[in-house]
Amino acid sequence: MYNIFMSRIAPLIDLSTDEKSALESWSRSGKTEQRLAFRSKIILAASEGKENQSIAEDLNTTVSTVGKWRHRFIESRINGLSDVSRSGVTPKYDDAALEKRILETLDKPIPYGYATWTGPLLAKDLENVSEHKVWRVLRQLNISLTRRHSWCVSTDPEFTPKAAAIVGLYVNPPENAVVLSIDEKPAIQALEREQGWLRLPNGKALTGFNHEYKRHGTTTLFAALEVATGLVKTGHYNHRKRREFLDFMNDVVSSYDDKEIYVILDNLNTHKPKHDRWLQRHKNVHFFYTPTHASWINQVEIWFSILWRQALRGASFTSPIQIRRAIDAFTEVHNDTAAPFEWKAKEVHQSNMKYNYKDLCK
Repeated sequence: MYNIFMSRIAPLIDLSTDEKSALESWSRSGKTEQRLAFRSKIILAASEGKENQSIAEDLNTTVSTVGKWRHRFIESRINGLSDVSRSGVTPKYDDAALEKRILETLDKPIPYGYATWTGPLLAKDLENVSEHKVWRVLRQLNISLTRRHSWCVSTDPEFTPKAAAIVGLYVNPPENAVVLSIDEKPAIQALEREQGWLRLPNGKALTGFNHEYKRHGTTTLFAALEVATGLVKTGHYNHRKRREFLDFMNDVVSSYDDKEIYVILDNLNTHKPKHDRWLQRHKNVHFFYTPTHASWINQVEIWFSILWRQALRGASFTSPIQIRRAIDAFTEVHNDTAAPFEWKAKEVHQSNMKYNYKDLCK
């Protein structure tokens, strides 16, 4: 095909001082976009009187490309070296309308035979929308089809005064007194798992454990969290009966001489000494019980969760003694850098009623 740029005399280019300085800077700078640097070299060569054929050979490009940018520069000067904005592909979907359709579909009954909506099911129901587009919209709306939230509503008629008393101990503890959060974690299983390295067919190796395991008995852990410091005291027992609980309490109380001790407990019957005989012998100890179905108020539950994640989950034990040693080792390390938990909750919800902690503590 005959090239129109070869049939004409290339138009002359006369650069101003500023234009020449800018083009030379772009052609030499490593930070300049390569397309702009290449076009700058074409214009600089053209300003020296070189023909398109010569410039094309020097820059290893086509004559038509040289001619294109020479004419673009003559028409628009330096601005002509930038790419012309393009309209792009016409969107296939109206995003606002599609979001509405997807949300309306999620409110519809789930198709027969399924327990929940999935990406493919949504795309099939919408008919003209791809599964990829469905997932993109769900991500934009921060909607997960698999995430589930759970809740537990306290039905305790004394919820308000009980919660108020405990929160008051957290945010405004009595002077010269100790506030303890106490609970137990029963039946921690000693599971022996086969662990080690596994060589895969592709030559790679990974470490992990076999899902097969052997049971080697259980142990029960009692823990007392000192709210003001975050320090934890533990006790190991075979059971969690009232006798074990009181034995642990005797050990805990002995650490504080004659100080006033405020103890936060759940409603387990073993935590309630019959006829208060134990409390009568320990008049400096005061029990505060969390509302029913409100164990989250007890701070030691937070520590139990940390213990499980960092010392017990996925580990292999051949006896309850090994579990106890692992717990003691973790407790020792934890106490070296212990710090109190920061109570951040501002409101408590009970059924259809909402309480602010400031109101609870009045």
